[in-house]
Amino acid sequence: MATLTAKATFRTTPELKERVRLLAKETNRPTSFYYNLLLEEYLEDLEDIYLSQKVLEDVRSGKEETYTAEEVYKELGL
Repeated sequence: MATLTAKATFRTTPELKERVRLLAKETNRPTSFYYNLLLEEYLEDLEDIYLSQKVLEDVRSGKEETYTAEEVYKELGL
């Protein structure tokens, strides 16, 4: 079964683009392999960082409700 792909276009510095190009050339892999690897490796970390900041803002402003461990245990019957 073929892997589905989607085209993504983004801007980067000439230096970063050249580094990826050289790495791809030296390893006989397409540049897309390394762009995908970079995204897979670091996207989850970036989501954790930036989305947690939003949740923290929502908690502080009262938009997001919080629960104590005791409340959670009671709700789960533990």
